[in-house]
Amino acid sequence: MPSAAASAREILRRLHDVMASRTAPQAKLNAVVGIVGEAMASEVCSIYLLREGLLELYATRGLAQEAVHVTKLALGEGLVGTIAAQVETLNLDEAASHPDFAYKPETGEDRFHSFAGVPIIRREQAVGVLCVQHVESRKYDDVEIEALQTVAMVLSELIANAELVDASGAATVRPQSTAPMRIPGLKLVEGMASGYAVFHQPRVHVEHTVAEDTEAERHRVYAAFDKMREQIERIAAQAEFGVGGEHEEVLETYKMFAYDEGWSRRINEAIDSGLTAEAAIERVQQRTRMRMRQIDDPLLADRMHDLEDLSNRLLRTVSGQMGTAAQMGLRQDTILIARNLGPAELLEYDRRRLKGVILEEGSLTAHVTIVARAMGVPVLGRVRDVRRLIGEGDLLLLDVTAGNVFARPSTAMEEAFETALDLRQKRKAVFAALKNVAPVTKDGHRVTVMVNAGLRDDVSALDVTGADGIGLFRTEFQFLVSATLPSRDRQQRLYKDVLEAAGDRPVIFRTVDIGGDKALPYLNKDDADEENPAMGWRAIRLALERDGLMKVQARALLEAAAGRTLNVMFPMVSEPWEFDEARALFEAQRGWLNGRGKKLPSEIRYGAMLEVPALAEQLDLLLPNISFLSVGTNDLTQFLFAADRANPKLAERYDWLSAAILRFLAKLVEPTRAAGVQLTVCGEMGGRPLEAMALIGLGIDRLSITPAAVGPIKAMLRSLDRAALTAHMATLLKAPPRDMRAALIAWATENSVELA
Repeated sequence: MPSAAASAREILRRLHDVMASRTAPQAKLNAVVGIVGEAMASEVCSIYLLREGLLELYATRGLAQEAVHVTKLALGEGLVGTIAAQVETLNLDEAASHPDFAYKPETGEDRFHSFAGVPIIRREQAVGVLCVQHVESRKYDDVEIEALQTVAMVLSELIANAELVDASGAATVRPQSTAPMRIPGLKLVEGMASGYAVFHQPRVHVEHTVAEDTEAERHRVYAAFDKMREQIERIAAQAEFGVGGEHEEVLETYKMFAYDEGWSRRINEAIDSGLTAEAAIERVQQRTRMRMRQIDDPLLADRMHDLEDLSNRLLRTVSGQMGTAAQMGLRQDTILIARNLGPAELLEYDRRRLKGVILEEGSLTAHVTIVARAMGVPVLGRVRDVRRLIGEGDLLLLDVTAGNVFARPSTAMEEAFETALDLRQKRKAVFAALKNVAPVTKDGHRVTVMVNAGLRDDVSALDVTGADGIGLFRTEFQFLVSATLPSRDRQQRLYKDVLEAAGDRPVIFRTVDIGGDKALPYLNKDDADEENPAMGWRAIRLALERDGLMKVQARALLEAAAGRTLNVMFPMVSEPWEFDEARALFEAQRGWLNGRGKKLPSEIRYGAMLEVPALAEQLDLLLPNISFLSVGTNDLTQFLFAADRANPKLAERYDWLSAAILRFLAKLVEPTRAAGVQLTVCGEMGGRPLEAMALIGLGIDRLSITPAAVGPIKAMLRSLDRAALTAHMATLLKAPPRDMRAALIAWATENSVELA
């Protein structure tokens, strides 16, 4: 076949005549399989349609005709069922070798070896399958698969107009139940809000797929691209939150996608095949969605969501259907619901009435999450089946802090929510009053309370909370939101801004912890599919192998901290030699800059993250060379218990207050104190009052926690007798009770320690 466009154009020309004919739908489908089979020199071409929940063989060329309307497959059954269930393409040189292969003897397909099938998609769901088969064993060419996908799009229009498939293929706007319901999700941007459900509704349903005039369609797309880019430039320029921050880089990356020539070229190629402008955009968008379903890397998937958002915007522009909820205007306090959002989509909403967002997808590193955080809009993500569970106009009580939303709440639920919200506001006021109060225990022991950060905007938490400094600045966030490797100048600007905003308060920069489960799309990696990424090629392992990346970051940090103290911490150190090599690399860059007359930091303090248990067995070798040691309790816990914290079945199985964790941490206190090395806990454990109380009892007096936890931790410390707790912890660790958490709660209650 000469090209995908030429192949599809020839098929579409013939299909156009079939669709325009006055024959019955069955006769049209019979003609379609003949046209496709002939054009692709295929011995078999078949169409399966979703009817009454089953995929029914509706037309075929090459299989037994008596199997038509007889052979039926459930979603997920056989190759056809797998294609429909997963909305994916299959291309097999030996069909029977696929684990999902299911032989249907009545079809007479046993003599055919090769198989290719594509989903017929309507409103983002598969409503059928178009497939071809050959006797010979061979893979189909990419141009043949693309031709099939284009035909499937046209078939979608034909079968929808003929009402041949289940109406369930379209998303419903009313839920199956009208009863009150609690729906869980992933905490993306914490906060509480109430409002009425409004669906973002960014999708335009393409009704006409075959073009009458290819050049006219091309000009429509060109005009739509120009208009869309103007809109995005205007939205970015009018963003109402502060100047500077990662949200600005997000919008720059988003704009870069809008001007991507590869994307516009693929749309033009689809128009060349004979599709209308709308169908061409939808065709490329479907291909993008299929790629997204095959991407395990959440960061790359997030970037693909930006392209999805732009596709929706371009589709609305070219069709003249600009009616998203944003353009129509919000009439009341609103909780916005969407499958996913791009950053520009979110910025179009009236901030006075947009109270929260619920996403079917979404992640902590998604662009929309970063922008929402800058806007102060709470976001709950990964809410499955949201359109089935929530209806347009339903009252919603969104509590991202608790990780759920209440739909159609009862009066009792509303009262409880209002009480919780009121209590939250009062508690926030109490904690805010502690901003200028030192974290000192009842018996006069000063504890250092610092905050974790990763965005330029996070530094403002120092003034809001009165924290002592930044105990962990995650430098990888700048890498995660960028479409390309951040330049040294960009990195330097960020680090300098953070240091200047912090003033005389210390900032500990952790070098990039990327790789593994935080893979970057622009960073080529030899082992792309690690079975256990958290324990794989990441953090200092990656940085030492790709030392060019660390050299650039080292220069950026050294120049940004000119005239100041620079605190550098290396993540996931397993053995002392890894720390030694990383420090030597920094020192070499300091020498290089010094030789060129650059102004340097007045002092450099080096430290390590203790996340890998093996490092604790070599502290005598490490401590003489470091100024501080920070314990990352999140990774440490999963490594100690061999429990993947990303696995929901294991996420809450192992307790931070188990004797194993507490004993492990206790063994770090005396060696670090004797060596004059600062010991800090900078994981989530330190941000929970009861767990923080236990850490103080072990002798750990430096915590780095989320900004929201500073107030509660200060309140706990000011109600605590450290000396009494230390003695009690020693007794508990010597003979651990079966339930350490219950024992600590009992002691805290007896001694009036504030844990709320």
